[in-house]
Amino acid sequence: MRSLRLSNVIFALALAWPALAQKTIAITPLSRLQAHDVVIEEVTYRGSKAVRVLPSVAAAQERAALKNDEGGGIAIIAESSFHNGTIEVDVAGKPREGAAPEARGFVGIAFRVSKDPSKYECFYIRPTNARADNQVRRNHSTQYISMPDFQWSRLRKEAPEAYESYVDLVPGEWTNLKVEVKGKTARLYVNRSSQPVLIVGDLKHGDTQGSLALWIGLGTEAYFKNLRVTGEPSQ
Repeated sequence: MRSLRLSNVIFALALAWPALAQKTIAITPLSRLQAHDVVIEEVTYRGSKAVRVLPSVAAAQERAALKNDEGGGIAIIAESSFHNGTIEVDVAGKPREGAAPEARGFVGIAFRVSKDPSKYECFYIRPTNARADNQVRRNHSTQYISMPDFQWSRLRKEAPEAYESYVDLVPGEWTNLKVEVKGKTARLYVNRSSQPVLIVGDLKHGDTQGSLALWIGLGTEAYFKNLRVTGEPSQ
């Protein structure tokens, strides 16, 4: 009887743990965000309160002069810390007004951001690729990068198809992203899919810890809401 009661207690705690471990991470007021190469604003988008993130004029001009569309800008969440666990966020991305024709509306989440904000892991989506008539473009709907050394072009050249994949997306619509991280492995889920759309088993910065950040490409207008974290994060 005693053994049965103990089993019941353990089972009850196991059921309760996910709810206890998950926490919502506030991304407003804007003082909670440290902008790097982006500008941020509190807005209402499609009926929801959100943070709009746009590339800074200086960053866009600098990259245009260098003819470099790699990387992007981030808004680091102050005092956040993440090692292993799950990150979930709702995003909407589309090419910003006046962006180059090749802009795809890159939007995603950066994690394990170093004290040097140029170093981080990141998953993002390319909304305008998902329903393109060209199948190769469709295959580039999701992307993993590890900045600053492993940008998308290097990864695509050295390991074609290994760090990007297809998923259905609509530019400008709210899209749910979930990232599961454990050690050197990370999985990306889109719109509450039961299976990951992209698996990376060799995170380039290794088994590290760092901050969380909102991420956009330089040709993007993006929106973020409902950031939730489960697992080992602290804040």
